[in-house]
Amino acid sequence: MTGYQAEGDATSLIDASAAALSRVGVDGVNINARGTSVTSPDSDARNQLAHAHAKGLSADLLIGNFNESIGDFDEGAAYKMLSSRANITKVVSALSSAVISQGWDGVTIDLESLQSRDTAGLVQFATALNNSLPAGKVVGIDITNFENADEFAQNGYGLAALGKAVDNVTLMAYDQHGWGDSGAGPIGALSWQKNGLDILLSRIPANKIDLGVAGYGYSWAPDGSVSQVGDQEARDTVSSYGATARYDTAAGEWTATLPDGTVLWWSDARSFAERRTLAASAGVHGLAVWDLGLSDPIAP
Repeated sequence: MTGYQAEGDATSLIDASAAALSRVGVDGVNINARGTSVTSPDSDARNQLAHAHAKGLSADLLIGNFNESIGDFDEGAAYKMLSSRANITKVVSALSSAVISQGWDGVTIDLESLQSRDTAGLVQFATALNNSLPAGKVVGIDITNFENADEFAQNGYGLAALGKAVDNVTLMAYDQHGWGDSGAGPIGALSWQKNGLDILLSRIPANKIDLGVAGYGYSWAPDGSVSQVGDQEARDTVSSYGATARYDTAAGEWTATLPDGTVLWWSDARSFAERRTLAASAGVHGLAVWDLGLSDPIAP
């Protein structure tokens, strides 16, 4: 069981779920817009690392391509890094140095919003990173969920090759609906998750796969604006408006409509229990929850 944790969040969030966790994924560091370097883990990230170790948990550092100036994942930056062997070497060297000197247990690649042009470079990057780390350090990758194999390929994921290049693949089976123009709907319906998981299982060994689960929700206002909500926040909002939530058994998530027309969907502890069953029935390695700062505490 992996719980993702933002570097600036309270370390007490790790305590609340520690009995269920084996790893903490700390978010993290990002490549620069030119794809030539990566930031160094700051004091907040190192604090999460130390706290995870104090609780007897492994801690992995996430490397992403999030760009604060655009408020989104930057495919252009990822391509500049992945299309250049020199840039890959620079970033891998910096990551390897941080992992070894600071005592991280591994690195999770969280490059998102990719395109097909990134496919080969992503495998090269994962391979180079794995080769650079000492034995016992783990290289994982987070992969966005899609409903058919062609979509994975179109979005930069050569599944079979990545499965060989890394130690662990986490299927980010969330944000089926959320930001953008998706409209209101489940954060990650069970059938949607199973479709993506089945595709991974046909190309990657089950013992390398973790099912990524949402521990949060979204709120869609009548004016079209969307905001993210934590599990407890969603319940409190529904209660404050005197509305009633219902559990959608097909999706395996909660939903409610407020008097002003705002629609909420969220995935909480009950939803997580159903994903635990799905992961067990599929025979995969485990689960990963995004994120501890939003989700209900994870029970053993």
